[in-house]
Parts: sequence; C-alpha cells; structure tokens
Amino acid sequence: MAIHGPGGPRRRSIQVSTPASTIAVRASANQSTARHELFFFNYFRLGQAAVYTALAFRPEHMNWPALPEPVFARLFALAYLLAALVMVARTRQTLNRPVLIVSIGLTLDIAAALLALVLMHDVRMGVAMMLAVNIATGALLLPFRLSMFFAALATLGMLGHSVFDLDSADGTDREMVEYGLFGAAYFACASLCYVLGRNIRASEALAEQRGIDLANLSQVNELIIRRMKTGVLLVDESNRIHQLNESAWMLMGNPSAEQRDLGSLAPELSRRLYHWRTSGKLDESATMLADGTPEVVPRFSRLAPNDDSHVLIFLDDTSLVSRRAEELTLSSLGRLSASIAHEIRNPLAAIHYSAQLLAESTDMNDTDLRMVEIINNHCSRLNEIIENILQLSRRERSRPETLDLGKWVHHFVTEYRQGNDLGSDILRAVSGSEPVAAVADPQHLQQVIWNLVQNALRYGRLPGEPARVMLVARHSEAGIPILEVIDRGPGIPPKVAAQIFEPFFTTHEYGTGLGLYLARQMAEANQAALEYVRVAGGGSCFRISLTPPARTAVAAPLAARA
Repeated sequence: MAIHGPGGPRRRSIQVSTPASTIAVRASANQSTARHELFFFNYFRLGQAAVYTALAFRPEHMNWPALPEPVFARLFALAYLLAALVMVARTRQTLNRPVLIVSIGLTLDIAAALLALVLMHDVRMGVAMMLAVNIATGALLLPFRLSMFFAALATLGMLGHSVFDLDSADGTDREMVEYGLFGAAYFACASLCYVLGRNIRASEALAEQRGIDLANLSQVNELIIRRMKTGVLLVDESNRIHQLNESAWMLMGNPSAEQRDLGSLAPELSRRLYHWRTSGKLDESATMLADGTPEVVPRFSRLAPNDDSHVLIFLDDTSLVSRRAEELTLSSLGRLSASIAHEIRNPLAAIHYSAQLLAESTDMNDTDLRMVEIINNHCSRLNEIIENILQLSRRERSRPETLDLGKWVHHFVTEYRQGNDLGSDILRAVSGSEPVAAVADPQHLQQVIWNLVQNALRYGRLPGEPARVMLVARHSEAGIPILEVIDRGPGIPPKVAAQIFEPFFTTHEYGTGLGLYLARQMAEANQAALEYVRVAGGGSCFRISLTPPARTAVAAPLAARA
C-alpha cells in the first residue's frame, strides 16, 4: 500500500492507459528490442570483418588460406572492416529506421561473403556459416517477405559462385550441394528467427503494458486511500509509522515528517495497539489523538494472518458518523413534517373558511370581529408555513431556458406592482443597454426573486421611511450574468448574516426561517449561486450568479467559485 509519509500528502499524477498510450508502449517496446538486436547485428559484422582482415593479413610463412590476389583481398578486408566500424558508430542514430539499416547491412554482408568466397576460397565453409548468422539476425527485425528475399539472395549468390567458379571445376557438384544445403539453412534460420522476433516483440510489449497497468492500478489505489475520510496508518512492530493518508495526518494534529514514533505522537493510540496485540481485545471507545482534532475510534488489522510485524490502523472520525446520523434524522423529520403539514391543510382550510363566514355575519360586535381577524391572520401564517414545508419536501426539477434578464426584471417589477399594493414603497428595475442572457428555470427564478423582494420590502427600510428596492440585471467583471436585489435599509449584522441561509433560522417573531433557505436551494438547482453582500453606506444586496448560455473555460470556474 503506497500512501504518503507523515509530513503530509505527496502529490502524484496518475497515468491512465488509453489506446494512444498503448500504441506508444508498443512503439517503445519495439524500439527497445530493435536497439539490442541492431547492436548485436552490427557488432557481429565487426567481428566478421575482423576475421576477414586477420585471414587477409596472415603471416607470409603461413600458406593457408591460399590468396590468389593478396593485395585485392587485403583491400577488400580493410574496406569491409571500415564499413562495419561506421555502422557500429552510427547505431544509435539509426534506431528510428531499423528496416532500412538492416537491409543495407545484409546487402553489404552478402556482397562481402561472395567476395570472400572468391578471394579466400579455402575458407568458404566458414564464410557460409557466418553469413547464416547475419541472415538470422536480420530476420529478427525485418518483415517476413524481406527476410525471405535476403535468404534467397544469399542462396542464389552461393549457387552462382559455384557455377561460375572456373578454378574448381572438379568440385563444382560437391560445392553446389553444400551451397544448396546452406541455402536451405538460410531459409530455415530466417523463418525461425522472424517468428522468434515477432514473439519477443509481442511479449515485451505485453510485459511493458502490464507493468504500466499495474503502476496505474497502484496509483489509483494510492489516490483512493489518500482521499479516504477514514484515517489509515501503517505501523511496524517497533511502533514506527511507515505511511499514513491525509485524513490520518490531520486527525493526528498535522505532525512533521520527522515525527514517526507512534508512542510520542499518539500515546493513547499506541497503548491501545499494544493492548490489542497482547490480548486481542479492541477498545472501541472514542478518543482524541491531538488538541483541536475530532474524536476517533481506532481499529486494527494485520497485513498477514498471525503476523504482527506490520499493522494497519483505521481511524474512524466520530464527527462524520454523527453528521450522517444527523442527516438521516433531518431527512426523516422532513418527511414527517411534510406528512403532518399535508394533514393539517384540510382542517386549517375549514377553520379559515368558517372564520370568513363569521366575519360576514351582521350580529358580530367589534370585539368578535377582532377575534375573527386574529383567526384569519394566524390561519394565513400557518398556511404559509405549510406551503414552505411542502415546497421544501417536493424539490421539483428545474426546466432551464435562456432568458434575457434585462427584459425579465422589467416584466417582473410590472407584474409585482399589479399584484401587490406597494403604497409609498419604491421597487424599480435597473438594466443596461446590452442584453444579459442566462440559463434558468423561469418559475424557480420567479419564486426566488419574489421571496427576496418580499424580504427587502419588509425588512430593508429605515424607521419612518419607505422602502427603496432595486432589482438589477448586469454582467459581473468576469462576464457572468447576475441578478441583484438591493435595498437601502439598515443591513444585516455580520453574526446574523452568517446564518440567514440556514433552515428555520429567523429573527422575526412571525417568520418561518425557510424563505432564504428555499431560495438558495432553488438557485443551486439551477446551477446558480445565491449570496449576501453588504452594501457600503448601509443596505443589503442579495446576489444571484447565474449560468451563461455558452459557458467558456474561464467562466465555468469563476461561476463555481461565485
């Protein structure tokens, strides 16, 4: 298990195998194979040339082999030796063209072998055998047809030499048989070495691909373990920490890289580990490993059965468990609240309808009318609470459309004025000459802005003065479309502003605390962000950062940060 050291996380990139990378792997494997075979091919040629040179420059007192033309034989041997040296020196520069280089080399080898047969006839068997090595090595790198071509060329060259060799007329038949057998050997060596080379390249490519896949899998496992919410430590038998992930590093108080002793870092954890090793019993009570860190419940596991040399320690954060339990409780309470609210609606409607009928009676005095008015007011308040709870539980899917926010805000203000008596309060729309396009669900946006405008008109006023609210549509500096509801009231204190979007938080005695929470939920359902911005000089601003119709690579992260 590869994670990271106690000093903190080490970032590593993950290389994932793709078809392109597989092709690159195979190309790399083929190039590696070609490099070794080319070096062997060229070094063998150099040794072959050295043998020819030694035979050509034999001492004078040695009569074997016979050299009919010693000067020409020595010139040939030196030329072949020089060519072999040049090809050895240029091996690295020719790795990207192995087929061409091997073809040139085999042509040179066959020509040199035929010249050696003419100039050093006594060593014809050795020359023919060494040529077989050249053809076999070349077949490791060449295509099958080209390998067969050079085998045929060498065979024809040998047979042609035996036919046109006028100096050995008596042994022509014997030499033809010998050269024919060598030709068969050339074809056999070329075929076998071609198959062998193909299998070697396939095996190397597969081995390298498996190695990369294994490395990728190891890095993926490392990333998974490093990102786990559960802390993971690897401790040896001397209580020395070898590796730990990010969660364990934070749960232990962010120790430095030099601190590796578990006993000094977390004495309680070390004590529990010793108790588990000696007795096999696990203490499942929560404990705190460092000041200011959450409580954890440690669990221990051996890497191998009956082996205490290395132990894995898992640290379960109790705060995460509590948070999950709280989320489940809130979810259950939400469903329960929705069902209760649904059951309350019918009797509440009956009460409200009965109160309206009482108010129409002519026998009611002022005191009774006042009581009926109180009943109607509280019925309306209860109905608003029920609607908010039911809306919270429904969570309708958004149906986004492309809107012109400039026209939309003017239409909203006109519609709001027609349906609500503003009195002396002021509500106006502000937009520039340029269109502000955004993608959102019109109904959701209508509910969010209506809620924000209601709050601004209700709370965004100075004592004794009418409310002044602006609905602004504009682009931000980053080009993101935004809607702002701005009032000129007293503003919201910082301590209160940090909690206004939490459910059921309210500072008004008749408030439900769900309006702003629902507004933010609807904004997030439309991939928008709702935030509170304090206005300099007094006032409040609720800003909605919406999604542009065609989000660019720059606008997307800016909208996410907003």
